[in-house]
Amino acid sequence: MTKVLKSFFLIINYKTLIITTLSVISTYVCFHYGLIAKFPDMLVGVAIVFPVVFSIGSAYNRREVALQRFSDFKGHAIALYYASRDWTTDKDNELPEQTREIVTEMIRLMRTMFTSSHRRDWEENEQKIFQYFSRLSALTISYKHYGIPSGEFSRLSQYVSKMIIAFDNLKIIHVYRTPITLRAYSKVFIYVFPIIYGPYFASTFKDFSSSLEYVMPVLYSFILVSLDNIQDHLEHPFDELGEDDIRIDEREVIRHME
Repeated sequence: MTKVLKSFFLIINYKTLIITTLSVISTYVCFHYGLIAKFPDMLVGVAIVFPVVFSIGSAYNRREVALQRFSDFKGHAIALYYASRDWTTDKDNELPEQTREIVTEMIRLMRTMFTSSHRRDWEENEQKIFQYFSRLSALTISYKHYGIPSGEFSRLSQYVSKMIIAFDNLKIIHVYRTPITLRAYSKVFIYVFPIIYGPYFASTFKDFSSSLEYVMPVLYSFILVSLDNIQDHLEHPFDELGEDDIRIDEREVIRHME
């Protein structure tokens, strides 16, 4: 039960309270001054709920793709480590340790890069990560000095190239998000709708018992702002703030490289 409440309060924040308060005030003012109107309910679904749900679906798909690409990166990195450990005939070398060190530093940099919201940090960390890719590529060439068959170098090169592709896909997911104009449109209407619908909420006062008149503006505000908060959490799958975020942890990879 505690976990459920914790997850629920992640989507309830100051924006929820502000919009709910303004919605209640708008409804009270409209009822007090007799500003009553019967706006169509379907407008909410067509103009707000549908775009928000579409954005949530798109953000969720981005998160799923990011999980797959991060798994690709880890899988090929671990496979490269196993190759450095098991494929050599001359075991008197430090290839496994060097491979593990490079991969560990790359994942640490990826975590720093993807949890940052500043473009300058992205570019600096991206440059460092590609320097590690360069070191990793040079290291695989040295494998031949320790008895790895020459025919296997193509496979090792593919491991490195697939790690680069997986990293670049993760970077693209981090930088390029769901359509900005659609998100801006949704946010404007989510925050404005409960307020401008004050005349409609005021017109429903006679349909409710005493002290329940403000149920509708409160419910509409909570539902719409909560949907927007859910979309925001899914929109940033690497920021480690939401329960559905992707956790980039180098310790998990290190455990598989021992």
